[in-house]
Amino acid sequence: MHITRELLDSVCDIAVAAGQKTLPIYNSNFEVETKDDDSPLTQADLAAHRSIKQGLETLTPDTPQLSEEGADIDFETRRAWSTYWLIDPLDGTKEFVNKNDQFTINIALIVDHEPVLGVVYAPVLGTLWFAARDIGVFRKQGQSAPEAIATSTVNTNKPRVLVSRSHRSADIDAVLANLPDYEPVTMGSSLKFCVIADGSADFYPRLGPTSEWDTAAGHAVLAVAGGQVTDLDGQPLRYNATESILNPHFLAFGDSEHDWRSYLPRARS
Repeated sequence: MHITRELLDSVCDIAVAAGQKTLPIYNSNFEVETKDDDSPLTQADLAAHRSIKQGLETLTPDTPQLSEEGADIDFETRRAWSTYWLIDPLDGTKEFVNKNDQFTINIALIVDHEPVLGVVYAPVLGTLWFAARDIGVFRKQGQSAPEAIATSTVNTNKPRVLVSRSHRSADIDAVLANLPDYEPVTMGSSLKFCVIADGSADFYPRLGPTSEWDTAAGHAVLAVAGGQVTDLDGQPLRYNATESILNPHFLAFGDSEHDWRSYLPRARS
């Protein structure tokens, strides 16, 4: 597939359309179901999934899709895919349920195990982050024109560290204890990758479970902006490389010149 600005803009339109489907539900007294893994599910997840599925099928009918709310696809089928769409129709369902506005629509294009295009849309915030390799990375707020964004150089004396709204653990506290000082930034969903990409934060350690669709779009945005998402050994996250769709623990950061792994407890022992 040839990645063009027109393709990127079309995926942005698909993400925004899906996001608009979620807003009437968000503003209502919606019901919450529980999936097999005990995570919450709302009608908004399903409405966004259907909207994105139809939009991408129209845009690229020959490109397969893997979505959190889609049918399970076995690895024997998936491993033959060199190019596919990886979708989280609504990331941050807990944020959606708690109505704190920090949920997102996520669409990524994976080529040879790497995210090369990513779109993250926050419907309530009216903000869109989008990127494609060799094209650029942009943020669009409301009706304003898109602006190019980039990561920032870290102030190592007080890095801005993202702390998840919904996931905090003793392992994360151990990382934070190794920092000389830090400014906590509380954020939900894939917005954590986006605020590093646009220079508003520096570091997001995630030492808990995530799935590949949770990270792919944000990973693409951050990578094009100059940052990285790596496992704890410093290797970039890869997608559709194993039967499991679970990510390893990872570090996301904007300033690639800084040794973020030095804050890991095992690195200090």
